[in-house]
Amino acid sequence: MKIFLTGSSGYVGGRLAPLLIKRGHQLTCLLRTPAKVASSEWAKEAQIIRGGLDQDLTAKLQGIDVAIYLVHSIGSGDDWENHERELARNFARSCKLAGVQRIVYLGGLGDDSTKLSKHLRSRHEVGRELAALGTEVVELRAAVIIGSGSASFEMLRYLTEVLPIMVTPKWVKTICQPISIRDVLTYLTNAIEASGNIGGIYEIGGPDQVTYEEMMNIYASEAGLIRRRIVTLPLLSLGLSSLWVGFVTPVPSSIAKPLVESLANQVLVNETSANKLGEFPKTPLSLAIRRALGAEVRSEIPTRFDDADLDFSATLPTDPPWSGGTELSDIRSVLVSASRENIWRSITSIGGEKGWYGGDFLWEVRGILDQVVGGPGLRRGRRNPETLSVGEPLDFWRVSEVRNGERLVLNAEMRLPGKATLEWEIAEESRGHYRVTQTARFRPKGLLGRLYWYSVAPFHTFVFPGMLDGLANEAMDRDINTF
Repeated sequence: MKIFLTGSSGYVGGRLAPLLIKRGHQLTCLLRTPAKVASSEWAKEAQIIRGGLDQDLTAKLQGIDVAIYLVHSIGSGDDWENHERELARNFARSCKLAGVQRIVYLGGLGDDSTKLSKHLRSRHEVGRELAALGTEVVELRAAVIIGSGSASFEMLRYLTEVLPIMVTPKWVKTICQPISIRDVLTYLTNAIEASGNIGGIYEIGGPDQVTYEEMMNIYASEAGLIRRRIVTLPLLSLGLSSLWVGFVTPVPSSIAKPLVESLANQVLVNETSANKLGEFPKTPLSLAIRRALGAEVRSEIPTRFDDADLDFSATLPTDPPWSGGTELSDIRSVLVSASRENIWRSITSIGGEKGWYGGDFLWEVRGILDQVVGGPGLRRGRRNPETLSVGEPLDFWRVSEVRNGERLVLNAEMRLPGKATLEWEIAEESRGHYRVTQTARFRPKGLLGRLYWYSVAPFHTFVFPGMLDGLANEAMDRDINTF
């Protein structure tokens, strides 16, 4: 089929695009800034055109079978509701004039007979505008989408991880029906590929109906955190709550505020018409969260659209910078006048009896402390004094990536309230001069993990610069001895 996709640089669109290409469809993507998807492998297999939804798209939609509408203007200005309606109206007009057979739109759950939040009300109005001119519209309505990178999921992640004790308004008792991003993608592809006239509104959700409080504790359980204590204050307003969410989480307040206001609305699937789009096992909430966290735990970030093990719950390059959870880092670099070979030998010689090129006393203290709490400490050393291979232990690290002459990555196996890596990269800047970049990364687990990082940060100023300078001096000494 010939498919026209809007929102391919967004959360859902960035995952749907490679899936449609893999299924053999001819994909055209509309983007104001094509550079946003330039690094995605699937973009090489799609037609990328520059443009916006406020333009006449009739010519661009000629010959299209299905147009997919995944655009959202939430928080883009004071008048974003009217802006959303105008864009949808213009898109519907272009589709009608071009003879597009079907529009597939992903909106939000919510009962129109109740007082809906501005966010949910706008989602429903967009659906009505798309269908106003008679083109067949399949409107899927979903609640919270569970997957690393989803704004709702990232709010859940940060609130639960940062705050072991939460004072919340009564919205934590509101019932919702979250859905896995994998299930959303299945519904979308089924709606795109279905034969016959299937226009209408379909409410979609996972198998679990839970309160937001229950969802937070399920997240805590899957993330290995202690059960969260939640104190409900009925008088605490949604407005104050949204400001607090904007402060605690990196999700922009312009997005967090309308999303939090929507939490007052019960969002449940009230009918089963979605079965017309295909029946398949729905993903339980605990498994959906586990998959979303799995991208972080296993460092499985999808890079190829044709990978059979592609994890659609993982973060993508097109996701917002605040997606994927907190990552704290210490990044340093130095220009080294030595051969790439000798720089690489210096990097791969680190640890064991040789030590860590700087702050060895602090490394030894850290090793002893690790042994006290049941970790491996520094006693494992290394197998070979100069070479390393993937899977080898190195003191209280383990080698996870080796790209000869280019990159070395170590995963920490010491006892930590989080996940840590240490990596070095070599890049040529000019003949005989190479830039060595040393990066320490830490993904904290809960509040304790964050407190740990900031408590040891002062020691980083002694350890990491000395380690990098020592490594560089070792490489230059090797160069001198070579000649």
